[in-house]
Amino acid sequence: MSAVLEATRELEEYLVLSDQEIAERIGSAREALGPRVVILGHHYQRDDVIRHADLFGDSYQLSLMASQTDADYIVFCGVHFMAESANVVGKPSQRVILPDLGAGCSMADMANIDQVEDSWEQLRDIGVLDSKVAPITYMNSTAAIKAFCGRNEGVVCTSSNAVPLFDIYLKEYDKMFFFPDQHLGRNTGAKFGIPLDKMVVWNPHEELGGNTPEQLHDAKLILWRGHCSVHGRFKPWHVDKIREEVPGVKVLVHPECTREVVEKSDLDGSTSFIIKTVENAPAGSKWAIGTEVNLVNRLAKRFPDQEIHLLAPDLCMCATMYRIAPQNLAWAMENLADGVVVNEIIVDDETKHYAGIALDRMISMTERPG
Repeated sequence: MSAVLEATRELEEYLVLSDQEIAERIGSAREALGPRVVILGHHYQRDDVIRHADLFGDSYQLSLMASQTDADYIVFCGVHFMAESANVVGKPSQRVILPDLGAGCSMADMANIDQVEDSWEQLRDIGVLDSKVAPITYMNSTAAIKAFCGRNEGVVCTSSNAVPLFDIYLKEYDKMFFFPDQHLGRNTGAKFGIPLDKMVVWNPHEELGGNTPEQLHDAKLILWRGHCSVHGRFKPWHVDKIREEVPGVKVLVHPECTREVVEKSDLDGSTSFIIKTVENAPAGSKWAIGTEVNLVNRLAKRFPDQEIHLLAPDLCMCATMYRIAPQNLAWAMENLADGVVVNEIIVDDETKHYAGIALDRMISMTERPG
């Protein structure tokens, strides 16, 4: 029987251990591995996992930080597309482990490479690609889609740099095909004054995405019909309700929220923008924050001198990321300490090459002088 099969069977043993035993075993494995391993924890990760992270932050930020270490193993407590990115930008010698392969991203799953390539060919068939069209994918996408953008003069964007990238592409291209999050695309386009009737939604399950050829030729932005299952659950009435309940509150939301929610809010921005806004706010500030609950709760603990609320108190955990529990982390770490690599994420060389081009393009464009 292979070592991987043995290790997989042993995962069941961890499910009956106490929290203290799990924490101690993670600590012992970390000590045994020393600098050979780095544990990454995404901002949305649960606290009982974050406590074991060596580095924490946003997905691409974490991948870059890990690539700058000398660790042999990158244990990414995030979701699948994040681990792929770490494999793309990491050193060739670094191996990436996702403690639970079921930790995916519902948004990333809403666009697969076959659908994207088929959609591109449909646009070609009706002559839309006779003009300059740039494919732009959000970081929350598969490595294959990042590679598609790398092959087709496109780029990857984050919620932090979407605005400067849109600024460049709107000047240099006739239109953009943005995937997989329609809301980030729409909210960013609106910042440049693009009217809603110049933004069409592409439904991958319909011919021409459910649009007419005329609509697609006339559009400035073609938005893939995808969304974040967390941020998409915030509604305009949540904003109205919190303003009634907390006089003087400022509403701060992520641009993955719907356009209606963003329009009703005071501020919108990336996860890092949300964190920096609260960090720089004076004592006594009141915030209702529309993003993942673990991050909001962590900010509330860090800044007890501010009044911080989740925009909708009955929401919003990232259920797929929550699949990574301390038990999964202990299992992965102890297997590494025994010389067994489990749940390794490997991006093939060709995909890695072209995905790297799209990511390098993102960096070079956002670091342009002026």
